This record gives sequence, structure tokens and C-alpha cells, in this order.
Amino acid sequence: MRQNKRSGFTLVELLIVVAIIATISAIAIPKLSGARLSANESCAMATLRTIATAEAQTLASSMIDSNGDGCGEYAYFAEMAGLKPARINAAGSPAAGVVGIDELRPSALISGMGNVNGGCVQRSGYFFQLWLPGTTVGGAVPPIPEDPTGGKAGVPFPDAANCSGVWCAYAWPVVAGRSGNSVFFMNQTGQMLQMFNRGAVKYTGLAGGPTGDAVFSVASDIGSPLGINGVAPVDGNNWIPSKYSN
Repeated sequence: MRQNKRSGFTLVELLIVVAIIATISAIAIPKLSGARLSANESCAMATLRTIATAEAQTLASSMIDSNGDGCGEYAYFAEMAGLKPARINAAGSPAAGVVGIDELRPSALISGMGNVNGGCVQRSGYFFQLWLPGTTVGGAVPPIPEDPTGGKAGVPFPDAANCSGVWCAYAWPVVAGRSGNSVFFMNQTGQMLQMFNRGAVKYTGLAGGPTGDAVFSVASDIGSPLGINGVAPVDGNNWIPSKYSN
């Protein structure tokens, strides 16, 4: 009688294969994760540069002039993306624009950057939030955030005169350590700052981002000097100029 022989892996061989796969995974997965974090951080910096370009275009074109003085003003995400009406001039004072009439055309930002939730835009593992200046009080320029759903529909409106000179934006991880590590800042000067987010309290999540004055030297004053080069910032973290600054 002819005997059929069936070949296959022995238990020892299977254990060896499993061990090899586990070793490769232990080496590859951290590298892939690190590459993703690096890519997200690079995207965050590139997005901030895009925001700076859009702000410069909005200012130069005078598409927003909420006090009628002939000077252009900086804008919020949803305004620049054309998804929310831009602020308008009402008897010499800022007022909410009218839906269907006062949206910016052409828009300065892609529509995806105007999808605001909780005052923030989410993109490639990072949240972005933009702050415009309020009316100067006692020499201080307070930061005014964008409305939770985008744009600005009610008081307090940003100060029209100050909006011709000041804005700032932050980018921080959706999940610190998983979607990104560093936190980034940029303002009208084009200088990008970076903070490595290694403290006991990390900036992470939709409600866990920096306050508008975090990187400045004086609380509630985004007109004050930046807290760098030996000057303490409001949030007490170590902010440094990014090597990718303009």
C-alpha cells in the first residue's frame, strides 16, 4: 500500500516564525509611529505658514474693513475660507456680516480650513486655533477667539484698528504622544515658535489647547513681547524659535 506523506511546519518552526515576526514588529512599529508623528508635525508647521500667507492676503486686499477706515484687517478661519460672513462696518463699528452676502470671494483659505468646531480646525493630527485682538484696555490687547462654529457673529468683536496689526495662531496635538508631540505658534511677524510639550500638563485634545496669551510675556496681552530668549511666557513653558521659521 502506498503511504501518503503530508508536509507541514513543526511546532518549533512555527514558534521561530512567530518570534521573527514579533521581533520585526517591535522594530518597525515604533519607527512607523515616529514617522507619522514627524509627518503630522511637518504638516502642522506647513499649515501655519499657509495661514500666515492667507492672513497677509486678507489684510493687503482690504477684504475686511469693519470700521470703514480704509485699512484691511486680519480674519478668522471661517471668514478667510468663505464659509462664514466676514465682519462688516456698521456706522463705523464692527458688526456681523450677512449670510449669503458678506462671505469673502475669492476666499483666501481652502474650505477645509474653515470647518471650525469648538473654535478650532482639525487637520492631520493637530488642532489649530486663531486669535484676533480685542480693544486695548490699560495698554493690554486681549485675545478674542473665533466663535465655536466659526467666524464672529456677536460681541465681543475684535478691535478693527488692532486687527490691522495683530493676530496669532497655535497648533497642538489631537492626542499628545500619538498624533504629535510639539506645540507650534505663529503670528503676524511670520516667526514660528515651538514647544516640546513635555511637561506634566500637556496641550492635547479639543479643549486642551493653549490660551491666546500663552506664549506672550504679559497675561491677556497679545500685543506684548513674546516670552522667549530669557523672557518668561504666560504659560511657563519653554518656547523656542523653530528652525523652520520664515
